[in-house]
Amino acid sequence: MNLIAENINRLQKEIPAHVKLIAVSKTKSAEVIQQAYDAGMRRFGENKVQELIEKIPQLPDDCQWHMIGHLQRNKVKFLPFTAHLIHGIDSLRLLEAIQKEAEKSDTTFNCLLQMHIAEEESKFGLDEKELNEILKLAAADKFLRIKFCGLMGMATFTDNTNQIEREFKGLRKCFESIQKEYFPDSMNFKELSMGMSGDYKIAIEQGSTMVRIGSAIFGNR
Repeated sequence: MNLIAENINRLQKEIPAHVKLIAVSKTKSAEVIQQAYDAGMRRFGENKVQELIEKIPQLPDDCQWHMIGHLQRNKVKFLPFTAHLIHGIDSLRLLEAIQKEAEKSDTTFNCLLQMHIAEEESKFGLDEKELNEILKLAAADKFLRIKFCGLMGMATFTDNTNQIEREFKGLRKCFESIQKEYFPDSMNFKELSMGMSGDYKIAIEQGSTMVRIGSAIFGNR
């Protein structure tokens, strides 16, 4: 068994069955991703549209592709029929661009709203005001081509586990509040995407349903 397969096997034993494991395959070659596929992985996370488009034809059809990075509005037109889930809806303007493209291509996009929960200003995400604006527009049927599937967030890059736990806990409470107020009968709004290689155990403890893991599978870049 190669190292990638060993890492996947270990993680699958550690992670509860209800938590979806996404292998962050950005910058990895199709050959390397194929090794993860052969070890049982089907969900892969990419952060660049062009890289995603190039990889899809090189890998099996049952791969499930997740857009996990910051998505530029001018790249939205390349997304139909390629991404299973867009994790990083970090602005109203991006959501409007996706709605417009979905209408044009007669499709529907599965999306997560990305919240800014970290201390770093460099991380993308919505603040509370922006989130409420989007939710009110959604409630008014302004995004009929968007399937809202939950929230996503990235914690501060720090060794302070108490801070990470606090940030994830805050996101979980936000998720529960939104689910109750805006999506009480929805079968779709159920995903809480938080946790990466360095903090996925804390994220799972705080209610994550989806972890995005790269280096703990493929090794450090």
